[in-house]
Amino acid sequence: MRGLVLNEDLCKTHPKARKIQVLARDAAHYEVWVREAPEKGKANQAVIEALSGHLGVAQTRLSVSSGHASRNKVIEIDD
Repeated sequence: MRGLVLNEDLCKTHPKARKIQVLARDAAHYEVWVREAPEKGKANQAVIEALSGHLGVAQTRLSVSSGHASRNKVIEIDD
């Protein structure tokens, strides 16, 4: 994964944003803005899609391991 060896990333999310954006605070901390509302996991799925594109990994390798109903999430990257 582009030289990063991470099992978990801490992610602060901003649902219902005007634009989709991923900002890397450092190698393991991200802020993600998504358009979807936090209803029925739609925002969580949008965060996975945005991070997978930013990190260059398949969406199936990423999952929310903690913080399903919170803006602060732990995203796990499977090998």
